[in-house]
Amino acid sequence: MVSKTDIYCHGGHPRKKHIKLRAGNLSLSYEEGNIRYISAGNSEILRMIYCAVRDSEWLTIKPVISNEEFEILSDSFKINCKCRYSSGEIDFGADFNIEGRPDNSLIFTFKGEALSTFEKNRIGFCVLHPIESYAGRSCVIEHHDGSSEQSFFPEEISPHQVFMDIRSMRWLVNGIRFTIDFEGDIFETEDQRNWADASFKTYSTPLSVPFPVTLEKGTRINQRIAFQAEGSFDIAPATFDKTVIKLFPEETLKLPSIGICQSTRRGSLTKKEIKELRTLSFNHYRVDLYLFEDNWRAKAVQAYHESSDIGCSIEFALFFDDNSHEQIKSFISWYSEKKPHASAILLFHKSQPSTPDQLALQILPLLREAVPVIKTGTGTNANFAQINRIRPGDTGNDFICYSIHPQEHASDNTTLVENLKAQEYTVRSARKFAGDKGIKISPVTIQKRFNANNTYLELPWPGPELPPQVDSRLMSLFGACWTAGSIKYLCESDIDSVTYYETVGERGIIQGEKESQWPSGFPADKGMILQVYFV
Repeated sequence: MVSKTDIYCHGGHPRKKHIKLRAGNLSLSYEEGNIRYISAGNSEILRMIYCAVRDSEWLTIKPVISNEEFEILSDSFKINCKCRYSSGEIDFGADFNIEGRPDNSLIFTFKGEALSTFEKNRIGFCVLHPIESYAGRSCVIEHHDGSSEQSFFPEEISPHQVFMDIRSMRWLVNGIRFTIDFEGDIFETEDQRNWADASFKTYSTPLSVPFPVTLEKGTRINQRIAFQAEGSFDIAPATFDKTVIKLFPEETLKLPSIGICQSTRRGSLTKKEIKELRTLSFNHYRVDLYLFEDNWRAKAVQAYHESSDIGCSIEFALFFDDNSHEQIKSFISWYSEKKPHASAILLFHKSQPSTPDQLALQILPLLREAVPVIKTGTGTNANFAQINRIRPGDTGNDFICYSIHPQEHASDNTTLVENLKAQEYTVRSARKFAGDKGIKISPVTIQKRFNANNTYLELPWPGPELPPQVDSRLMSLFGACWTAGSIKYLCESDIDSVTYYETVGERGIIQGEKESQWPSGFPADKGMILQVYFV
């Protein structure tokens, strides 16, 4: 006998957050308006299908979900819900319908309406293809003019769009043919490993279309995705009841240099804070110096004393503007006077996504003459995407560098864990153009430090509210476990060095001798040692 369940959730009633479903031989999960883990047996076919509303700065607006209705059978289902996307000037409402059918098919539709006039960069469905299942796999892309092309998902991280002008995609897995048809807009695919996500993403609208676009109040947007699986499903059923952790004691790898960033909290480290930090024996201490500002020397002197007290060398991240020749002369003069113990110098331009080769060619000879023993690198203060799209030339640099954070596209715990392995993918691809040069990841943070769509360095947070750079999960067991996963994948990728977080404060590994500035958003007590400290 087949059981049927009808669930209606409204108002203050609790919502089911994770529901396992079937569509014929396909298994999947529903979670807060999204479909995750579409699988055929033990093969994950699609990681996620969801709708994204991105504002004029590419920030993702989280929806409020209401009126969820479920009709669930043993081999099919129907889900209806409403989503309201509101943030600043944005107010957008949509009705979603998700249907799983016994013939191994899924239908996704949404009908949305702008409830105010606002600017947007994107509104529409997104489909995530897991890297492990797709990298190197061939597929057929059908375009809107009816033509088709045989293509493949790249092994190395593609700096630009993988597929363009998609009306339909077809591919094979274990003898099963899968098809996705898209309606309502033009779709294309990008490689999300550029932002340390472990997936390819097929989305609308194409980046070739100018953005942002003003959406007038009353404008309607409708889209539909149809997913179909056809073929023999003579495969073992999926088993997700246990996790297996394997250790390989016979395989040894070099431990990279591990460092910490100078705190963005005002004031110098106290003696007690230094004592706690010194226990961890960090290899280096990153300090960001904006050489185009007048106060960089005070920050440099503070880092000079703190690094010495903590017992590690300094990693200087130097930021220049177009007056770089005078700025590097000033830094060399200061360095020659103070003679700090430094291990590396990172070179960046304040308004360029990746270090211009011309800047490096101008500055490196001067540094080589003044401090010949210190290794100097070029790259980006932003994501791997920036260095992948503008790759450093052979300027005499010793290493390349870039930073990592896991929240460019989504912020839920599940996604953060799914994407940990993508940190290793970035290093693997970086080696293809780094040659025999070293690779430094600096820094790794659990939240992004700035929006790389607008700037390439961090600016002071102007408001009294909790800054977007602060994530309370850093003080939790989840933050500690996420950090352990990051260390695993980066250490196993054989990098030269990696820098994590900050010393003290709401972005640090200890709260330090000051109360939390935002106790409601980051409820750490004075003197608290955060879980990530023990990792």
